[in-house]
Amino acid sequence: MGSIQLTHYLVLSAVLFSVGAVGFLVRRNSLVALMCIELMLNAVNLTLVAFNRWMPANPGGAVAHHGQVFAFFVIAVAAAEAAVGLAIVLSLYRVRKVVRTDDANLMKE
Repeated sequence: MGSIQLTHYLVLSAVLFSVGAVGFLVRRNSLVALMCIELMLNAVNLTLVAFNRWMPANPGGAVAHHGQVFAFFVIAVAAAEAAVGLAIVLSLYRVRKVVRTDDANLMKE
C-alpha cells in the first residue's frame, strides 16, 4: 500500500463538492440546501488544508500555514451562514408552515 498523495485529497474534495452542488440544485428542501452548502464549504476546507500540507517550506525554513488560516475563515463564514440560513428557514416555517425553497418568495406578503 502506498501513502496517501495530494491527488487523493483533491479527488475526495471534488467528489464532496459535486455531491453538495448536485444536492443543492436538485433538492427543494431548505434544510437540505443548507446542508449541501456546508458540504461544499467543507470540500473547500479539505482542499485548502491538503494544499497547505504539501506546500513546500518558505525559503527561510518556516512552514507557512496559509491554508489552515483560510480554512478557519471558511469555517467562520459557514457558521454565520448556518445561523442566518436557519433563522430564515425558521421564519418561513412560522409564516407558511413549509420549508420548501419554492415557497420562499411568499414571505414578502
